[in-house]
Amino acid sequence: MKKEGDTIEKFAVIDTETNWNDEVMSIGIVVADSETKKKVDSRYYIIDPEYKVGGMFSYELRLEEEGTHVTDRKHALKSMKQWMDAYHVQKLFAYNASFDKRHLPEYSGYMWYDIMRLAAYRQYNKAIPDSAECYKTGRLKCGYGVENVLKMFRKDKQYSETHNAVLDAEDELQIMQLLGYGIDEYEIAFLADKRAGGRAL
Repeated sequence: MKKEGDTIEKFAVIDTETNWNDEVMSIGIVVADSETKKKVDSRYYIIDPEYKVGGMFSYELRLEEEGTHVTDRKHALKSMKQWMDAYHVQKLFAYNASFDKRHLPEYSGYMWYDIMRLAAYRQYNKAIPDSAECYKTGRLKCGYGVENVLKMFRKDKQYSETHNAVLDAEDELQIMQLLGYGIDEYEIAFLADKRAGGRAL
């Protein structure tokens, strides 16, 4: 937990997986240091009974793994908020953040930022090859999901996204590390989107 005298700002990267009814069935969250982007701590929640409905990636829930919290949505979100509060987290990052924000309306009070807003654009992501097709805005026309972006960075065509919420959150944090931008760059992109009338993410 937060150490006495530790004043370094923290942020969190969050990922959700949904069931066949489009309900959240698992949440993974990683707290990281704002300066180094290094992981500080993580939590993983499986939401009961929603996970029992089943979903596309139910096989990656990993119910029996150490550190997995299986509980109802209300208690999961309360526990997670208390845990984030201990680190003074105010900023949530996610890949395609509009999806996670829409599925977690209880967390609308946090400041949300979209990692994809930098990762999918040529002017920010130097791993995008010259041969990739992009719109005039610099955004890739296709292939800008987490799996494809990490394949670009790692130059590893065999990499496959896990679709386990906490492991995916760690992958998304790695994208932030590989992009190499400070938190302020995501805030600038966020404001640019607002001025352009885009999503407020």
